[in-house]
Amino acid sequence: MAIKIETLRCFCTVAQTGNLVEAADRLGRTQSAVSMTLKQFEDHLGKKLFEGERKNRLSHLGQQVFEIALKQVRQFDQSVLNIEAAANAEHGLLRIVSVPSVAALVFPKVLAHMTRRFPGLKIELRDTDTQQVLDALVEGKADIGLASGHHALNGVRAIPLFEDRFGLVCASEHHLITRPAAPTLEDVGEVPFIRNALCDLIQSPRFHETIAAADVTVHNTHSLITMVRTGDWVTVLPQTVAEFIPEATAFRPIADLTDRRQVYLYVSERSRFQSLADEAAEYILANGHE
Repeated sequence: MAIKIETLRCFCTVAQTGNLVEAADRLGRTQSAVSMTLKQFEDHLGKKLFEGERKNRLSHLGQQVFEIALKQVRQFDQSVLNIEAAANAEHGLLRIVSVPSVAALVFPKVLAHMTRRFPGLKIELRDTDTQQVLDALVEGKADIGLASGHHALNGVRAIPLFEDRFGLVCASEHHLITRPAAPTLEDVGEVPFIRNALCDLIQSPRFHETIAAADVTVHNTHSLITMVRTGDWVTVLPQTVAEFIPEATAFRPIADLTDRRQVYLYVSERSRFQSLADEAAEYILANGHE
């Protein structure tokens, strides 16, 4: 038996719902058809994917297969969407992926410029973390990427876009914001700190010594800001991020932290609509970071 994408979709849906009835409803199939697909899948593998008959608990193998299968199903669905978008893109297709802090700065401007210059142009904008930006470029799923740091990628140009200083982000009424003297790393080490992925870009050994005891890490920027707004936590982020935080939150430079985050513009040299990608890149270099 060849393992088909619909077999993986069926398995993932059952694993997510924990029962055949709801899975069958989501898939638009009968319960018996879903059950048969699972049985054939398990027979092919020669091992059980679920513990017991209720389908509400994955076996050890099932957990491994689920992680792999879900990724494949999502990639397949995205590929279908990309193919359909490309087929419908009579006037071209431009795909831009960016880290969230830069996306908020660049997306509105480049969208306005490109739609005005090229009526009918299809544009896909997506924000995600740096690693997924790079993956999208390498896998041919993006024409332009905006990410933190320099990374050498085959077939992709990396161009410095801008850099910004790291600083303290916390509630606007926090004493490290309201006091006259700028905070220091020592001050940061004396209050509850939340790590985030951008902290890894900071090279200062003293900074990492300061936050070594931090027990909480939040990767989503929106969730991170929500937590620091309570006044109980502080974090460190690039200044560009501060331009888009709510009024109840504030950014302030740290006196003895001089590290800066470097943002690069990545341009694929293998885009289907290369002239559009180059036009957008030129505009971003000239205007996108202001």
